[in-house]
Amino acid sequence: MQIVSVNVGLPQEVEWQGQTVRTSIFKQPVAGPVQVLAEHLAGDGQADRRVHGGPDKAVYAYPLEHYAFWRQHVPPELLVPGAFGENLTTTGLLETDARVGARYQMGTAVLMAVQPRQPCFKLGIRLRDAGLVRRFEEARRSGIYFRVVQPGVVQAGDAITLIEPGDVAATIQDMGDARVLATPDLAKVRELLRVPSLPPSWRTRLAALLANDGAVQG
Repeated sequence: MQIVSVNVGLPQEVEWQGQTVRTSIFKQPVAGPVQVLAEHLAGDGQADRRVHGGPDKAVYAYPLEHYAFWRQHVPPELLVPGAFGENLTTTGLLETDARVGARYQMGTAVLMAVQPRQPCFKLGIRLRDAGLVRRFEEARRSGIYFRVVQPGVVQAGDAITLIEPGDVAATIQDMGDARVLATPDLAKVRELLRVPSLPPSWRTRLAALLANDGAVQG
């Protein structure tokens, strides 16, 4: 597993569908070492802290492997590292393998896999297609949000090493599927609810799935 590119970007205003939108989704690759701080990378920012950033969305990684799939939906000139607003473009680190709560060494930093991404309309701005937000969810290629366990420094070419696998077998993919699939795997939902590091919003959402199932059965 490896970091292919480190990408950062500060908030800027762009025109989209007749409105001025403030967004930080236009991440660009940077050369050399980049500091991993408690809630973001140095030189990076979030335009709307109500839904972006914070400790449970400190660093966003997206697998380079998914770029091949997106070639059928996105013009090739747009498919460059950072195209999905990710801080880290990676290889070998997939949602289907990363367990929720797993810890990884990246450079001198330690990051914990916390949750999948739920995209907002700004992804459509970056990729020039408002309909892409829905396709992104349907594709089940969410990428991974990480919490910073140990600040440090990362750069392109750094290895990604699993140092703690997490307390449960449920993966980031299982977590995303619990939200997007019509019939979620309730056994996986119960497993996810055992994760100590589960963000409060996800705990509420997953508990509601079990409550609704119980109501239906009752």
